[in-house]
Amino acid sequence: MSARGPRRSLYGWLAADGVSLVGTRVSMVALPLFVLTTTGSPQKTGLVAVAELVPLVLLKVLGGPVIDRAGARAVALTCDGASVLVVGAMPLLHDAGVLSFPAFLALVAVAGGLRGPGDAAKHALIPTLSAAAAVPMERVTGLSATVERTASMLGAALAGVLVAVAGPANALLVDAASFGGSALVLAWAVPAGTRGPREAQEEGAPYGERLRAGWRFLRGDRVLVGITAMVALTNLLDVAWSAVLVPVWGVERAGGAGAVGALFATSAGAAAIGALLAAAYAERLPRHLTYLVCFLVAGLPRFAVVAFDAPLGWVLAVAGVAGFAAGFLNPILGAVIYERVPAHLVGRVSSLSTATCFALMPLGGLIGGFLVASAGLGTALLICGLAYLVVTLLPAVDPRWRELDATPSGRPRSSARRSAATRRGGLRPSRPAGRGGRASRGRGRS
Repeated sequence: MSARGPRRSLYGWLAADGVSLVGTRVSMVALPLFVLTTTGSPQKTGLVAVAELVPLVLLKVLGGPVIDRAGARAVALTCDGASVLVVGAMPLLHDAGVLSFPAFLALVAVAGGLRGPGDAAKHALIPTLSAAAAVPMERVTGLSATVERTASMLGAALAGVLVAVAGPANALLVDAASFGGSALVLAWAVPAGTRGPREAQEEGAPYGERLRAGWRFLRGDRVLVGITAMVALTNLLDVAWSAVLVPVWGVERAGGAGAVGALFATSAGAAAIGALLAAAYAERLPRHLTYLVCFLVAGLPRFAVVAFDAPLGWVLAVAGVAGFAAGFLNPILGAVIYERVPAHLVGRVSSLSTATCFALMPLGGLIGGFLVASAGLGTALLICGLAYLVVTLLPAVDPRWRELDATPSGRPRSSARRSAATRRGGLRPSRPAGRGGRASRGRGRS
């Protein structure tokens, strides 16, 4: 990688991920509004979320061994290229008047199935690119989260304009184009053959055994199990929020796509600022306390302010505070995951962990649609918000979460950094080697 510049590979990867995420956030607004405006059904809106997320989760799980075997770059490029065709077909068929609702669901399902392993492959490149560029892991995960949040802000704002001007179906053309742009940038920036190390004894191992090896490691690490369970539950509630509750609020109470786009853009913009600060300072913060406080701030308040029909200005202000807090979460989670997982298992373990985190998300759309239809929007928001509060209190009562402030070997992060600095004869903080002997480098992840 050195011949083509490891820093260029890292920053090119960040740019490619940002381009793709802008399109994804456009579709996050456009898809539910398309269903609501064409069918008027919150239940069908939730069904679309299910159609996307079930294959996304399934293929993310099954794709891990393929990512480790074929290489993350190759998988990411293949999925992005195919997504251009699948997502682009939705608005073209709709404009031609031949897109039925079942056909639309099928295309959404294929798009979700491609996005699962595609996203996992991009994130499996992080440890390799971080090590090659000599950029601390926490800084890379923080920069990745900053790009994610900034792209979410731009995508949400762009979606509001596109849906208002061109309609929700045609807004999906931007999503299709973003996959193509992402593939081109990634192919240019990251050299062919870029991949993490392989485990020698795994060469020639059957697919099923390789998949089980990743699962055995994940379930044997109680910190990763705790993170996965909590994020799975909060993701369910976040899908109810973004796929059903906010779009229904926008249509019924706030005047349409403009308010929806403004809410998502405000939240994402504040989250980008939080993630940028996390990239700079997260290494110095206590992970357990930061994680707990930020999750509490990011949850119930935003549900409550919308449930009580506050003015749009108050809704946006609370969304901004919640988003800022949320910006610190992915850098912490990403660094914890990547420092605990051996390099040759990154594709499988990160895919399995993320897929498990996504596993309950299809229910979020269904639950959100059911609650709105049966109890009304205000009650649905309060139920989801209170559930979020209960879930986010778990790190305060479960002692396993305190291991966030220790390395996998059990040493406190602060003492590990001091030891590493002493060994190098310098003062720049660094975290120790992770499991499996993986050298890691210190710090600054949707």
